[in-house]
Amino acid sequence: MTDTLISSATKEVIIGFDRPFVIIGERINPTGRKLLAEEMKNGDYSRVESDALAQVAAGAHMLDVNAGIPLADEPRILAETVKLVQSLTDVPLSIDSSIVAALESGLSVYQGKALVNSVTGEEDRLETVLPLVKKHGAAVVAISNDESGISEDPNVRFEVAKKIVERAQDYGISPADVVVDPLVMPVGALNDAGRQVMALVRRLREELKVNTTCGASNFSFGLPNRHGMNAAFLSMAIGAGMTSAITNPLHEPEMAAVKGANVVMGHDPNCVNWIKTFREPAAEGSDEARRAGRRRRRNA
Repeated sequence: MTDTLISSATKEVIIGFDRPFVIIGERINPTGRKLLAEEMKNGDYSRVESDALAQVAAGAHMLDVNAGIPLADEPRILAETVKLVQSLTDVPLSIDSSIVAALESGLSVYQGKALVNSVTGEEDRLETVLPLVKKHGAAVVAISNDESGISEDPNVRFEVAKKIVERAQDYGISPADVVVDPLVMPVGALNDAGRQVMALVRRLREELKVNTTCGASNFSFGLPNRHGMNAAFLSMAIGAGMTSAITNPLHEPEMAAVKGANVVMGHDPNCVNWIKTFREPAAEGSDEARRAGRRRRRNA
């Protein structure tokens, strides 16, 4: 079975077929967050710091770090953000940019084995990003689109993913270090989006034997009760074989769905993590509390 190892200087996270689902926290991203973008542009990383700590406290196994701010010095900001986040927490990072110089800058200061987010099937991206991934000994997210754009045909997206995996091997990058994003479409716009992505995840696992990830909230875009829809999507995607997702760990319905799916899939032996998360402490004066008190006194 395929394992993708990502690490910080002191901690490893393994994305794998027979392992608990990996949550990659999405919030360190200025896209659509005007205040965060302005702060990062001006060198104020206080919100980055609070977002990093809050996501880890909520259960994120990794953090995605993005500094895509128009007209800003993205290579400098991304490197500064990576260094700051690594000084605050030991979880591994996904270094996220569409600009190769920014990826290079972030990777140059990163301690550990990063996940590069991302490479597409476009020739210029393959020829510039894959050598960078190899140079820094990183893993990479492979986005299933190319020069023709994002196809609504899942078979086309599979072929793009296959092309990226094969080209990565040409650069000496193992398929285990390629995590494919099959591209989750909004189900409110494309009614068959759910069935398509589930079938595609199964093919990626069974035929290419690669791990998978996605931007989970894309599925619910434009719909009411997005958290409920995202939770349903995540639990079913895990059942289909998806092994990680970039999402917001501060949203409790999604996190409960992931924890429950881990139990269903046998990735939480004896329901230890589920119980740890959801069992309420015995109330003072309850029968259980009194029994616990008597046990302590007997053993004193």
